[in-house]
Amino acid sequence: MNNISQKISAGVDSLSAELFSFIQTLVQTPSLSGKEQKIQELIAAKLKDLNLEVDVVPSILEELKEHPAFCDDGIPFKDRINVVGRWKGTSQDSKANSLILNGHVDVVSTGKEELWHDSPWSGKIENGKLYGRGSCDMKSGLASAIFAIAALQKLGFRPAKDVVVESVIGEESGGIGSLTTIIKGYSADAVIILEPTQLKLCPVQAGALTFRLKVEGQSIHACMKKYGVSAIEKFYELLQAINELERERHASYNNLLYQDPTNVAPISIGTIRGGSWHSTVADEVLVEGRYGVLPGETIETAKKLFLKALQKAVAKDTWLAENPPIVEWFEGQFESGQTALNHPFIQTLAKCHSEMIGKKSELEGVTYGSDLRLFTNHGKMPAVLYGPGDVKNAHAVNEYVSLDEVLKCVKVLALTIYQWCEAL
Repeated sequence: MNNISQKISAGVDSLSAELFSFIQTLVQTPSLSGKEQKIQELIAAKLKDLNLEVDVVPSILEELKEHPAFCDDGIPFKDRINVVGRWKGTSQDSKANSLILNGHVDVVSTGKEELWHDSPWSGKIENGKLYGRGSCDMKSGLASAIFAIAALQKLGFRPAKDVVVESVIGEESGGIGSLTTIIKGYSADAVIILEPTQLKLCPVQAGALTFRLKVEGQSIHACMKKYGVSAIEKFYELLQAINELERERHASYNNLLYQDPTNVAPISIGTIRGGSWHSTVADEVLVEGRYGVLPGETIETAKKLFLKALQKAVAKDTWLAENPPIVEWFEGQFESGQTALNHPFIQTLAKCHSEMIGKKSELEGVTYGSDLRLFTNHGKMPAVLYGPGDVKNAHAVNEYVSLDEVLKCVKVLALTIYQWCEAL
């Protein structure tokens, strides 16, 4: 580790107690979708404490709804605010590069709170782990970005080009926050999105489409089942076709960035509601699920393949042929997205990771939709996912993040800012 890296590492370590306390405060501040205002006020105050230029940027339906990447998450557009802090560069004429550090504050539901060891909003620290909803996904990542700047400031460094921190909303339900910043003109020469990647560099993401299927049946008393048509059983025929489609798609796709070639763009059924009485043959089933989009595949192509697979199953069944299922695409419609592996920023981040962590960085593709595709596809900015935490803990009961990994992340981010933005 060279002298600058050692200084940065020591500077970050000196802020560790303040960093962990800040993450606790964020986790202890519930921020379910549509209710992110309070936590955004905390973020804005912290950025102002660092003397950053702070903008409060509302997401407004009228400004977003015609954009091709807009996903209507069904949440009322009332006080849905994003916070953008700019650490102004000292020399806009420099050949250095600007950088966006992006993170979302919205979190998913806690589920059954009685299954948690402590309150989902506890922020409890135990055995080097910080627990609570949003600790992994991704309040610790956003805090890492903020404290990377704090550490550099403490050491007396200033970037030649701007460093921008974006605290956005709505990522879990479609990405309206990051889309808002892009539409408003916030841009940089590279973007780090601080999703939980276990500090792996992830420049490629699959997409994800939310779908709903309505399957009709014909009700009758259960004792006369053979004379009715069970919508539940008819859906089972469609489910078999969906599962076969998933197998076929993965068998014909190859990408070395994915360790499990059978789980690049999975198709999952998330909810199923059907029938009205246990002794009545179900006359309707409503199913909702998530359909993965392969990296490099368009949403249009993915949808056509899905519909084709269903039509093939429908053609084999007389009832379904006469009463075809209704398909609806709603809420999150995430494109895939990717940044070239040989992009200079990927190389810079990888180098800084190796310098600070002491081992070569790992490149990996992710199977989930994220805001990366908004920056690469619509903002025309190279972007990479990189942050503390394991995505297996995201959305889970007893969600947690390793604090050691958080510290490592802050150090890598600080060194990356130093090198990419030429901090002096």
